[in-house]
Amino acid sequence: MNAPHISFRRWRLFPVVVATVAACAVPACKSSKNQPMTTESLEDSNRPGTVSDFVTTDSAAFTPPTPVTPIPDYVPEPAPDQPTSAKLSDLVNTKLDVSFDYAKQYLYGTATLTLRPHFYPQQTLRLDAQHFLIDEVMLVPAKGAVRPLKYTYDDSLTNLNIVLDRAYTRGETYTVRIKYTARPNERKAGGSEAISSDKGLYFINPDGKDGKKPRQIWTQGETQSNSAWFPTIDRPNQKMTQEIRMTVEGRYKTLSNGLLVASKKNKDGTRTDTWRQDKPHAPYLAMMVVGEFAVVHDTWRGKAVDYYVEPKYASTAKAVFGRTPAMIEFISKRLGVDYAWDKYAQICVRDYVSGAMENTTATIHGTGLQMERRELADKEWDDYIFHELFHHWFGDLVTAESWSNLPLNESFANYSELLWVEHRQGPDGAGYIQQRELNQYLSEAEGKQVPLIRYRYNQREEMFDSHSYAKGGRVLHMLRNTIGDEAFFAACKLYLERNKFKSAEIADLRLAFEEVTGEDLHWFFDQWVLRPGHADLAVRHEWANGNLTVQVEQRQDSMFSPIYRLPVKIAVWTNGQKAEYPVTVAHATETFKLPVTAAPDLVIFDADAQVLGTIDQQLSDDQWRYQFYHAGKFLHRYEAIKHCAQRAFGQDNPTAEPDAADRAVVIAALRDPFWSIRAGAANVLEKYAQDDLPRVRTEIRRLAESDPNTQVRATAITTLTTLPGDTAATAALLRRFLADTTSSYRVVGAVISGLTALRQDDNLEASLKGFDQSQNPDLVGALGEYYAAHPTKERLDWYLRQIDESNGATLYSLTQQLGQFLQNMPTQNRRPGIERLDQLARTNETFFVRLGAYQALHSLADTDPDVRERLDSIREQEQDERVKRYYEMLK
Repeated sequence: MNAPHISFRRWRLFPVVVATVAACAVPACKSSKNQPMTTESLEDSNRPGTVSDFVTTDSAAFTPPTPVTPIPDYVPEPAPDQPTSAKLSDLVNTKLDVSFDYAKQYLYGTATLTLRPHFYPQQTLRLDAQHFLIDEVMLVPAKGAVRPLKYTYDDSLTNLNIVLDRAYTRGETYTVRIKYTARPNERKAGGSEAISSDKGLYFINPDGKDGKKPRQIWTQGETQSNSAWFPTIDRPNQKMTQEIRMTVEGRYKTLSNGLLVASKKNKDGTRTDTWRQDKPHAPYLAMMVVGEFAVVHDTWRGKAVDYYVEPKYASTAKAVFGRTPAMIEFISKRLGVDYAWDKYAQICVRDYVSGAMENTTATIHGTGLQMERRELADKEWDDYIFHELFHHWFGDLVTAESWSNLPLNESFANYSELLWVEHRQGPDGAGYIQQRELNQYLSEAEGKQVPLIRYRYNQREEMFDSHSYAKGGRVLHMLRNTIGDEAFFAACKLYLERNKFKSAEIADLRLAFEEVTGEDLHWFFDQWVLRPGHADLAVRHEWANGNLTVQVEQRQDSMFSPIYRLPVKIAVWTNGQKAEYPVTVAHATETFKLPVTAAPDLVIFDADAQVLGTIDQQLSDDQWRYQFYHAGKFLHRYEAIKHCAQRAFGQDNPTAEPDAADRAVVIAALRDPFWSIRAGAANVLEKYAQDDLPRVRTEIRRLAESDPNTQVRATAITTLTTLPGDTAATAALLRRFLADTTSSYRVVGAVISGLTALRQDDNLEASLKGFDQSQNPDLVGALGEYYAAHPTKERLDWYLRQIDESNGATLYSLTQQLGQFLQNMPTQNRRPGIERLDQLARTNETFFVRLGAYQALHSLADTDPDVRERLDSIREQEQDERVKRYYEMLK
């Protein structure tokens, strides 16, 4: 699953996406092997990255620290143990025959389940069945007539308990048939930050009255929501084959797991499609979609690869999804395990409740992947597409046996995004992904630090956080860096082949890596997987008499995080030449003496930029500049320009004189080979007013006109509008971009915002015609700014319509812009906007949208007494502690 991640933190130099997830509790380690670590024992290893012969070490003895009081905020409260579900019975096969009632939003189903006892004889069967009407439960013997079985359905309408006709042993299978009605809208549904609803089955525009939205039916099974539309043992450690027969109106297309093996037209104008999957998978991976779609066909090694989109997006579907066959080939070769399933389809649905979902052979995406042609240059969805595809190995082929082991699915899928970018864009692209994921995890770690594998938590969907995704991906990168590429991918292959079509836990992964490498890797898995935290390093160095002394201190609180064993490389540049020294940090404090013949130009600890954590390395200003020009790796350029940008414009010391040499670094970064460095440099040059302004203006204009990356172009356009002087020329350039029908929407959005900020937006109405119908986030944001600056009663309708059709970060931005718009409107015309903000603040399921709506209302409180009363009422009914704390700040 690609869980949605939203951030309010804007990284001034390089924006990154930061996950916002619910807090979860401190787990206990299921297993660990604590071995004493000494420098001497490490020196015996020939593995890359250990202490070498030319490095001497002086390791301080470790002294347990005094207990810290109070407990840090990032340590959650204890939570209950969450063991793997016991397997009394095993699912073997599920056959479903279903039809739909749009008016009631019901599913009428017949489920025929084949099972067997797991080990012990069983005479009862417990199934998950959420809020069904049960019509009958029958035994279907291999021979003879079906006969009814006794059953009870508990008061909570979640557990269906069936009494079998006799006790069955593990060598026997039996089949039961259940006729039922699923009523997803009549059960009490929940949700989480990652998966906003757990209804399982969703009817979109069921009465067809919304002319702007198609009628659709779709399902979302993860974590345990498929039992809201069919009875099953809804646990990730079950595996089953399946067949689903869907009876639908003849004009609709269907999609499910496996292959379409039959399609029959019925006399009443309906059609019954039969989808069959003969390879076993977990129940949460079962899916259905019904609706009007265009199907764009592709293939991989003779297998169907299909893309389902709304008909108007058929012409751009291949531009978005067309790299999928190449992705399947890349993964198959990289892992040494071919794609195991019979087909691969991807489908975009309306009002989806998560980022994306890797249902076996049929991934569901939201509508963001349906793109107009002018959006294609702005966004490549390869990270989402590749992430879900990679799950078909890690998650679908081999499934985590419990939600505690979710990183076996999500950490690998997260890391796979780096593998694809590394393949297509090289080291800089991979470095960008690493830094993005590190920032995402560190943001979450400020308020929560837990192990990757957690056997204690409150709610299972707490596992869908930046630990399971971002931290887990970075941990896998460190493991790959520690043992080498060949061993890493050989171990992945062994793990997949050994556990295919089964479920697994973290020990299975560790054992595969140990078998391939021949090494005990408990130390690595214990510190990075089974214990919380990350490294917080202070690095100091000095050179004298032919020796470079490097001191390393691990500053993380060892009451709650381990003292890490860190195989790293120290890179040293001397007289323009680079040398690398492999070392291993193994203690709280460590000193390394390296034979360096002359005073170094630069020293970089962790030359491979792979340690998960923070590194505070004191460098001189000259060394930071040297690092930007010579270090090469994305992360090192990123850190260097961030430092130089702060000094170049006095950001680290507002009273200091801006430094010309640091300013030169920022200007040089405008020609960096990687787009995010260029965009970051352009971003920090906003409101630039130095002696070399003409050169800066020329460089920024060059990026705005011709950079191949639209993010760089848009950032340059924004910066150009802030540079002092020459407003008319800037406005003329922006109008030229606006008139260019090939300009991407990101560029158009930056132009509209720029003209609005310059107050050069008169007579724009004709140029903006048609844009106001788009749901593109860049256009919506720019038009929201423009309309707020030019409010009319008619434009309020645009805000209300966009609010109805938007979600997430776009909806949050709209609440802020609507607040500004209403401030500029006469009080008597504000009421519809205030009502809509009030509704969002009370009822929207996304916490930061509620915050945004409240904040917008708060901006109106001084001029509207009715708003003050509304704010009091909203505060009283809010239950989310994060939101309540924010409200208190605004009071």
